[in-house]
Amino acid sequence: MEGLQLFRKLGVGAKFDLKRFGKDAEKLKIISKDLSFQNTTLENADRKKTNELKRKNVHENSTALLKKVKVDSESESNSESDSSSSEDDSTSEPEPETELQILGTITSKGAEQRREKKKKVKTKEKLAALHQEEVNRIRNQHKIHIYGTDKPEPLKSFDDLVTNYKMSDVILRNIAKIGYTEPTPIQRQTIPAMLHRREIMACAPTGSGKTAAFILPIIHHLGKHSKHGFRALVLAPTRELAKQIYRDFQMISDGTGLKLHYIDKTVPENEGKSVKKFDILVSTPNRLIYQLNQDPPQIDLHTVEWLIVDESDKLFEEGKSGFRDQLAVIYKACDSKNVRRAMFSATFAYDVEQWCKLNLDNVIQVNVGARNSATQTVEQELQFVGTEFGKLFAIREIIHKGIQPPVLVFVQSKERAQELFNELIYDGMNVDAIHSGKTQAQRDEVVMKFRLGKVWILICTELMGRGIDFKGVNLVINYDFPNSAITYIHRIGRTGRAGRSGKAITFFTEDDKINLRSIANIMVEAGCPVPPYMLQMKKPTKKKRRRLAKRVPEREHISTALKADLEKAKKKRDIIRKVKLQKIEGSTIDKKKLRRLKAKSKNKSDVDNKNPTTQKGKKKTPKEAAEMKRSKQNISPNEKVKKFKQKKKNKLKNSK
Repeated sequence: MEGLQLFRKLGVGAKFDLKRFGKDAEKLKIISKDLSFQNTTLENADRKKTNELKRKNVHENSTALLKKVKVDSESESNSESDSSSSEDDSTSEPEPETELQILGTITSKGAEQRREKKKKVKTKEKLAALHQEEVNRIRNQHKIHIYGTDKPEPLKSFDDLVTNYKMSDVILRNIAKIGYTEPTPIQRQTIPAMLHRREIMACAPTGSGKTAAFILPIIHHLGKHSKHGFRALVLAPTRELAKQIYRDFQMISDGTGLKLHYIDKTVPENEGKSVKKFDILVSTPNRLIYQLNQDPPQIDLHTVEWLIVDESDKLFEEGKSGFRDQLAVIYKACDSKNVRRAMFSATFAYDVEQWCKLNLDNVIQVNVGARNSATQTVEQELQFVGTEFGKLFAIREIIHKGIQPPVLVFVQSKERAQELFNELIYDGMNVDAIHSGKTQAQRDEVVMKFRLGKVWILICTELMGRGIDFKGVNLVINYDFPNSAITYIHRIGRTGRAGRSGKAITFFTEDDKINLRSIANIMVEAGCPVPPYMLQMKKPTKKKRRRLAKRVPEREHISTALKADLEKAKKKRDIIRKVKLQKIEGSTIDKKKLRRLKAKSKNKSDVDNKNPTTQKGKKKTPKEAAEMKRSKQNISPNEKVKKFKQKKKNKLKNSK
């Protein structure tokens, strides 16, 4: 009994299911046997009554059900086509739907219609979810990261441009001629965004097709030629890159009727009026600023609808190497209400990103892969050479082992480019150099020879490190260590373009320790092997990195000549510079220095030509020159014939 009392105390307030556990309740003496018998009899009676009522209802409604059968073929066919259009298209006619009256006004047809509505809502939601999953799959597959509101869907293929955006077949044919079969990752997302007239900030690795990503939507948007003036402006940091963009525009816009313009030299005064006949302008900032500062301005940018800034991180830089001030003037000049802006680059700085978020309207940010990373198609290698002389030995060893041209060699200054050219030209290789010290005609000639394969090894500075697309570059050699990770990414990006493989070798000495860790991290991200000690080196501060990025380190001269010969050559160069400065200033020339220069120089005639005091004869005044012209014009043709005959006679006499 003690156990029963304890069970009752513990079970106070608990409900006991007498139907299921009736026998247990009898054993525990919770209820008596009489009560359990009464409960079971009541339950059995209730079950009998319910069964009898159901039978009566079925018997009474059987006649009514037969009368109220209706066939609704139209509603059934519509519902079948909406819910499952892909199922059994070739089946026979659907069976008639019967409407059963269950209780009062409640019918079976109403319940089925509710179920169908629920199914329709579910299918729409499922379709939207499946579509979004497909969009996310495409973005994840191509490593596309997009930030912003109302993000447009990426392209599956170039055929989507015709179906969704009604792009001209002429443009697609031109794309196929260039060699594009499928859109690249950056093109999949940026082209739809620009076709929706969204302002964009795009970042993708080198050689990923960024130029075509902004050319296609611009040509589609402009449509046909109009005489309203420039409607699209593309800016590039170097003339070589601007010319390359201009050529790409020509190829893709072929057959559309759009007219392109590239500012090659200063536009003459008469050409200002003819500028209105063009639609697209490609230029560098400095040349465009020169035209805008003329009185009156030679170029009008009030009608510009698209402003494209290629290599935007370079154009946003401050100081001598950057174009921030010029870009601000051009930005203000493009003051149309309909103007849209787009920034493209392989690397993005933090200040560029913040400026775009503050100044661009509802901007979309598109990144492909990791930001500020190198392409994985390039095999990267670091090679320790000890000293500056070791670099020259290392590059000669690479050439001796065998190279597959074309090859690009990067140095930090134009003086070093010329010095390396003077050393390698005697090794029997087709070598040339390009830098800012050469004229534009010379630079264009070198680039053309390199494209045609006449030049195998091209020595260049940072001038060629941005955006230039040389097809088939197999090897890039960083002769001088890059002063920042961004310059390194752009340098090695000249190879391994458009899915091709390439190789990059970087020489480093003991003086290049500061930037070594940042380059090693980029190599690790790209999957290239790096010695572990490089990753454990001390990380430089932000101030040091900024200072190193702006300042070029001092290095020894690239030469195998004796020091005495180098000093003599340096003195000659200094004297020539001073003479040139004195000529420009209009001061008298020091004759003693000129005599020394004559004695030391091998070719005296060149020096004599430079010295105005040693030239034969005196310079004629403009009045005398004009009189001479008039006298020649006044001579009759008969007199000219007589003079010619007299000269012949004199020659014959002298010969006899």
